[in-house]
Amino acid sequence: MRPLRWLRRRLRDDRGVSMLEFAGFLPILLVIGMAAIQLGLIGYGINQAGTGARAAARVESQGGDGDAAAQAAVSGWLKPDPSHLDGPDVTTATVKVKVPGVIPLFGPYTVTRHATMPTDN
Repeated sequence: MRPLRWLRRRLRDDRGVSMLEFAGFLPILLVIGMAAIQLGLIGYGINQAGTGARAAARVESQGGDGDAAAQAAVSGWLKPDPSHLDGPDVTTATVKVKVPGVIPLFGPYTVTRHATMPTDN
């Protein structure tokens, strides 16, 4: 009789169930965490592209090398691609950066920002 009571009590025991629930929920938590990191990187890329475009437009409007200014203003791992358009009154600079993908199967994202400054005469 004694082993039968022990077996019944053991079958009704729910120890370890929370570990199984956590193991089942862990992939969802990882995807949510990676998505949050990806959004943060995209926001950082947008900020860096805007900073590079403003620096390039400012320097180019004063007759300097806007491409070098954009390269210096943006983090190198974002691989900035600056370009500019000079006009008689305004100078517009465009900077594209590539934000790497954190989540597998979702590739790098390209972020583009423009800035316009008045041309100094």
